[in-house]
Amino acid sequence: MDEHKKGVLASLSSALLLGLTPIFGKQSILLGFTPLAVVAIRSTIAALLLLFFLLLSKRSFFFIHPVGLAGCIIAGFVNGIGSIFYYTALSRLDTSIGQLLYAFYPLFVALWLIADRQSVSRVTIFRLILIIPGVFLLISNSEKGVDLLGAVLMIGASLLYALHLIVNQRVLYEVPAPTVTLYTLASMAVTVTVAFLLFHPQLPISGTSWWPLLALAAITFLSRITLFLGVKNIGGLRTSILGLGELLVTIVLAQVWLGDRLSIIQWVGAFLIGLNLFLATFDKPTPQKRQARGFLRWLDPPSVHPTDFPFQDQ
Repeated sequence: MDEHKKGVLASLSSALLLGLTPIFGKQSILLGFTPLAVVAIRSTIAALLLLFFLLLSKRSFFFIHPVGLAGCIIAGFVNGIGSIFYYTALSRLDTSIGQLLYAFYPLFVALWLIADRQSVSRVTIFRLILIIPGVFLLISNSEKGVDLLGAVLMIGASLLYALHLIVNQRVLYEVPAPTVTLYTLASMAVTVTVAFLLFHPQLPISGTSWWPLLALAAITFLSRITLFLGVKNIGGLRTSILGLGELLVTIVLAQVWLGDRLSIIQWVGAFLIGLNLFLATFDKPTPQKRQARGFLRWLDPPSVHPTDFPFQDQ
């Protein structure tokens, strides 16, 4: 099998695995695990698995310069808080609605780029406008009200995830992706574990099944490995396009496995969000230059664009 086919297979595998993430997360919460317990346990296990994998395969990936390490720590902290928002929101929302709200994080990447004084394309601006009615219709349901606090938390999780991508992409200019992922995931695990121990150190009663949570941790680890292979062989943009399949996997499984149901109005909103994601294929990168400006200039900016990021672990 040539390198391109390996990359395509790896990217599709990553999308499939990541589509399972909210399913197993929701199932763990339904079994009695608190959102903080879910995110703390799965992040810690995934970080340890990645640590052992690199110890056995590529120890050179442990090297990182101080500024890069600082960027990874900040990204991990931001993503950790975002993950707490995500799983708290997931406990209050249907899985399919939650994932649809989370799925437009690339647009928040565009907003962070603007805040960082970088340019974005006209297609990106159009997508920002298009997403507003899609979200409105998605959270408008005459049959069963959508938890507004859950929706706000999920949008907040999407916003923070986008910020962590911007920080990480800056670091990736100088540091290999496995190294960035290791230290970011480790920082995230520390953040959410401290939050779990301080605010709600509670586990479900004895006899509760742990297999969905353990499966969630394994999926988090495996999705990162396949993501590396995809980006390495076919690049970030193509990987992100194939990664859009994650959303489809989640919605289908949520309907079949968890019994989620969307109203006609919500399906219209979902269509607009899906159209928005499809337009990402036409959203070409705007040339970026290294410049001493923007609130993240201390991380030495690379060329970034909101369509360069595959769907990643929440």
